[in-house]
Amino acid sequence: MPRIDAPTVAEHRAARERALLDAARELLTAQPDRVPTLAEVGAVAGLSRSSVYEYFRSREDLLRALVSDSFPRWQRRLDAGLAAADGPGGRLLAFLRVNLELVADGEHALARALSLVAPSDDLARESRAFHERLLLPVAEALTELGVADAETATELVNAVVHAASRRVEQTGDLERAHEAARALLAAYVDALAPGGDAA
Repeated sequence: MPRIDAPTVAEHRAARERALLDAARELLTAQPDRVPTLAEVGAVAGLSRSSVYEYFRSREDLLRALVSDSFPRWQRRLDAGLAAADGPGGRLLAFLRVNLELVADGEHALARALSLVAPSDDLARESRAFHERLLLPVAEALTELGVADAETATELVNAVVHAASRRVEQTGDLERAHEAARALLAAYVDALAPGGDAA
């Protein structure tokens, strides 16, 4: 039996799988236009190619596991940020902040890389469903704020977040992009408040 580096075989396997997923994330983020080979992923994780095959049968299998691992991580961070926010306006501003932090951390680059290198129908469907789930709290917050056409407003808020995300990717300056986008969304939220200027 091979030597294990954890108290149990299950923990050992989980640690190795985590190392392989992290290695794949690192390689894909560094070169988003190509799928790394299993041997390359194994080398970064410190495992032989044959050991990698004990966890993933193919690169497609590895990519599928990476998608399943990455989307919930994004969702958990967003959920935590929204839970700490005060009121619907606060949730909109938290949505902006958390998404920009994720972009700064490289998560958005990974999601884009996955969509480029693994454009299967299944992945495209998963990606669309994931992004629709991400936007649900925005629509809910806007509805609470009394916006009549929350669907259109959600798309507009999302456009501001995407524009700010691009600025973070282009400049690496999270705070500057956040400050500019927050000023726009905060003014919108204030205008929606009772006594505000929103029509």
